[in-house]
Amino acid sequence: MEDVLNELRELKNFVLLGAKDALTMNEMSVFSGLSKSHLYKLACAKKIPHYKCGGKLTYFKKDEVTDYLLKYRVKTVEEVELEAVTYTVTGKKAKKNCQKA
Repeated sequence: MEDVLNELRELKNFVLLGAKDALTMNEMSVFSGLSKSHLYKLACAKKIPHYKCGGKLTYFKKDEVTDYLLKYRVKTVEEVELEAVTYTVTGKKAKKNCQKA
């Protein structure tokens, strides 16, 4: 019974995270899958968008962090092969057909 209650609490927390735009460090860690330690390092290095409230608390906007996480897309094998064939035939780089997520 206690396991079911814990699962319900966890599910409630995920639903609440989905409804919020600004997340705390703990919430962003759960949302992004990044550890709090890594988030602190990224924020201190000003590599990830964040907000400071009163100089102490750190908040993140979900959409900004999602954009950050999806910034460096890795090409598929098919895309790399297409670029290689296009370059071999034309001597020019292939046009980018993929859009950022």
